[in-house]
Amino acid sequence: RDGVLIAGDRRATAGTAVLYDRADKLINIDEYSVMAISGSPAVAFEIARVLSHSFQYYRRRQLQEMSLEAKLRRLSLLIRDNLPMAIQGIGAVIPIFTTFDRRDNFGKIFFYDALGAQFESTDFTTTGSGSPAIRGAMYYLNRWAGRPFSEMDREEGVGLALRFLDTASEYDSATGRYERQTDIFPSVKTITVTGQEDVAIEDLRRLYDRYIEA
Repeated sequence: RDGVLIAGDRRATAGTAVLYDRADKLINIDEYSVMAISGSPAVAFEIARVLSHSFQYYRRRQLQEMSLEAKLRRLSLLIRDNLPMAIQGIGAVIPIFTTFDRRDNFGKIFFYDALGAQFESTDFTTTGSGSPAIRGAMYYLNRWAGRPFSEMDREEGVGLALRFLDTASEYDSATGRYERQTDIFPSVKTITVTGQEDVAIEDLRRLYDRYIEA
């Protein structure tokens, strides 16, 4: 209800092989923007780096922030420029871009396709191989469970995000889950009028026990 909540698992895969269980799929772009990635990590991190640097360059040169429209267009162009890699099947990136628009004083969510087309979601969106397992549940809960996501407080939103990620991991081998032996939690961030913030591990551990193990 105060902005945007964004969450991602930590597993990186190559085919059926699990390469890494500490990957960070939520990339800070600027003080009020985060990009969630799916697809090729190498290409996604490079797109995020170029995007972040272009925002900084504009701010230092023009002494003001780039408009949200310009930021979204810049990301679209970077994704479109990656089309040859996507067509080859080795470098597709399908991101989610989340931000807090200080002009409207409102959190916003945008998702893209492999050609760079941009779409805005007013409620929620998902990306990655685990997303089909949870989209229907998200739609159902957001519409008919009694309270939409936009009215939830921070703790309830984080707890629900942990449940969705745990559900996705049950049906998709490329989605990692929390394992007590390694104590590696999903990445969860919030973006509000005060900027972006990581949800602390202590909070995730407490909410995991409350929403998953209870």
